[in-house]
Amino acid sequence: MQTAPGTTAVITGAASGIGLALAQRAAADGMNVVLADVDEAGLDEAARSLDGAPDGGVLTVRCDVSDPDAVEALAVGAYERFGSVELLCNNAGVGGGGTVAELSRKDWEWVLGVNLWGVIHGVTSFLPRMLDSGGPAHVVNTASMAGFFATAGMAPYAVSKFGVVALSESMRAELAGTPVGISVLCPGWVSTRIHESERNRPAELTVERPSRPEELRDMIRQVIESGLPPSSVADGVFAAVQADRFWIFTHPEMVRATAARQEEVLAALDDLH
Repeated sequence: MQTAPGTTAVITGAASGIGLALAQRAAADGMNVVLADVDEAGLDEAARSLDGAPDGGVLTVRCDVSDPDAVEALAVGAYERFGSVELLCNNAGVGGGGTVAELSRKDWEWVLGVNLWGVIHGVTSFLPRMLDSGGPAHVVNTASMAGFFATAGMAPYAVSKFGVVALSESMRAELAGTPVGISVLCPGWVSTRIHESERNRPAELTVERPSRPEELRDMIRQVIESGLPPSSVADGVFAAVQADRFWIFTHPEMVRATAARQEEVLAALDDLH
């Protein structure tokens, strides 16, 4: 699919980070851009940063992707405004951590609601419309390298990202032979505000617990802030969309590290004999 003037991109989590970079890249290509996020102030600022979009070609929508009705309204609004959607980036995501023993149901509901159900809701509302249009289109689902191996203290996040990878692989099989392509973005460390996700956590899903030690918070912040610039990730995404590539990686060394997990799985077969 070519990201050309006159086509339309819908991007969730578009107020900052990778989502904002995707929106800026879409605008630079002359696309109409629909920015969706729960952060209304951030959306307004993001919209002002777009250069290249046609006059009247930017729409901002406050949207909680964990709410299927809100995502359906997003789809209705995008199609009413622009008539078609050629690129859907299911990108909204939150962090969240803690050991499995200390996590509450609210912790799970929040992370899975945004990271996994948000992608599912996006696919449910947009994909049938994209297929019905009959023209070239593409879906990008944002997963993570955490969709390949899990670490301590990140169970909900890893579960959500494993799920996005699985969903995307199923979509690849189902969309073969159609004009709609599918990619799954699996970034490593990227300089975003994901470590500040709690700022957008709904009050009804908030849990009071002791905060992480300041040293740990600083370490996490430094690692994330030293990551890739979101703009380079966006460039990689658009190159993959235009080339119809399924896998989108940002950190080759982390991809290679997944081989150790596969070797462990294969080694377990030896125990069967």
